[in-house]
Amino acid sequence: MNTPPAELVNPSVRRGPFRAVLFDFDGTLSLIREGWARVMVGMMVERLREQMLAREPESELWSHLDRLVMAQNGAPTIRQMEVFVEEVRRRGGMPADSWDYLRQYIDRLMEMVRGRWHVLETGQAQPADWAVPGVHALLGNLRDRQLPLFVASGTEYDHVAHEAQILRVNEFFPSGINAPKNNDPTFRKANVIARLLGELGIRGEELLSFGDGMVETAEVKRVGGVAVGVASSEYGSGVGVVNATKRATLIDAGADLIIPDYACQEELVSWLWAPEKLKVES
Repeated sequence: MNTPPAELVNPSVRRGPFRAVLFDFDGTLSLIREGWARVMVGMMVERLREQMLAREPESELWSHLDRLVMAQNGAPTIRQMEVFVEEVRRRGGMPADSWDYLRQYIDRLMEMVRGRWHVLETGQAQPADWAVPGVHALLGNLRDRQLPLFVASGTEYDHVAHEAQILRVNEFFPSGINAPKNNDPTFRKANVIARLLGELGIRGEELLSFGDGMVETAEVKRVGGVAVGVASSEYGSGVGVVNATKRATLIDAGADLIIPDYACQEELVSWLWAPEKLKVES
């Protein structure tokens, strides 16, 4: 079998054709919220310190909380706050309400995000500057194949819709954005997947996904689809740089392939659809 322009985790991965493609948003299409995990973990560390519950060395504490946070990556953000409430209780503390923690986190995050919105809205930055490298070319390639494309994000709907617009990717998703409104804790990507399979009348194995989180990866694999894990790195890191933490998380979740971005999207799509026509270097 020809080698794909990606890290092949599952040598038995099914290779097309596919009849629908599902994308996560943050870290998969957009880099606008890059750094969100540091903001969230930083808030959590401060709350633990206030109650004298941060007993381990600083680096261990950050690593532990980061693992808790990333294990819920892709779920509605309130779920990460619920996990933190459980963590505070486990340490013998008195947690605030999960919605209070969510408001604290969003206030901090949006200080950073609104600055990025501003440079895009005013033309000081171009959409490609804050998108995962090569994403517009990938979306165009898939659209040219007449594939229905979908977004499912755990981020608040209004924010995802706005960021899709200023990154100029919204035009590729005429069916709209699937995301929780008012941080609805009942939102599930599993439900989005089940609905789109039913509406399109396709089998799970005919679904291809791109995502940088555990949730969408695990749910696509659960229905028999193919999951491309996007181990995207920080804004300004350059092309082709794999985020090692994301890579490990995505492999644990069942990703079939790992890519850092979409710089080699044409070769990857060709490999997924027409293996007999593709010749690439190992």
